[in-house]
Amino acid sequence: MPGSPHSDRAPIRLTRRGRAVLVGFAATATLMSLWLTVGPGAFAGDRETHRIPAHPARTVIVGPGDTLWDIAAGAEPGADPRRVVQRILDLNGLGGDPTVQPGQELRLPAH
Repeated sequence: MPGSPHSDRAPIRLTRRGRAVLVGFAATATLMSLWLTVGPGAFAGDRETHRIPAHPARTVIVGPGDTLWDIAAGAEPGADPRRVVQRILDLNGLGGDPTVQPGQELRLPAH
């Protein structure tokens, strides 16, 4: 349109830095809106660190002659001892070694 008042203006051009700022602003605005909508507990790790356990943590001190099997059977009498042993190993970072020493403190899983 030759008679239009906007025809003499040059089109808007963004530099590389201008595009980066625009993209950064859009990403920040999107993340902030998600955070405000879903809540701060939606980010990775927050649920586990702020969750209150149903049962307080229990520990046991290994006595002379105790085995992990005995401890597992006593901790959850109605459960399969194999599963409880594995949960105790995982909870205490013992890997696959079921050997325990007298005086060793073990955390027991909540049932």
